[in-house]
Amino acid sequence: MDALTLLTSDHEELKKHLEAGEQTTARAVKARAEILDTVSTLLTAHERIEEEVFYPALKEHPNAKDMVLEGYQEHHVVDLIVDELQDLVENDEVWGAKFKVLKENIEHHIEEEEGEMFKTARKVFSEQELEELGARMEQMKNETLTASLTTHR
Repeated sequence: MDALTLLTSDHEELKKHLEAGEQTTARAVKARAEILDTVSTLLTAHERIEEEVFYPALKEHPNAKDMVLEGYQEHHVVDLIVDELQDLVENDEVWGAKFKVLKENIEHHIEEEEGEMFKTARKVFSEQELEELGARMEQMKNETLTASLTTHR
């Protein structure tokens, strides 16, 4: 799987869970906890493959440097919101609003990546390079998710 297909697939899965989380009410304490746990796990794996494989490779190209630096910062903001959500009780009146802000931040990030960043990546990487990046990213993602599963048991 090439890098862009893998990232797009991750984006779709995240959006599905974010939509489910936004639909919950304060009474859905268990569902909110599970959704946040899933989103957090998926984000950890996704951010790792972007920050350790995709972004560094793309950043080498001068016309992509600024958008990559912005991507790192967007990850940071999302991580702060996730941390704040994890510190809240799921039936706190702020939880729903904060989760919506998380969802909007991630959707904005996805839009920018799948637009300008992916267009730039298609210009600067050959199909073979995208496949090689994708293979490395997929392996790292699987390792991260496997490690996450073992720590949650």
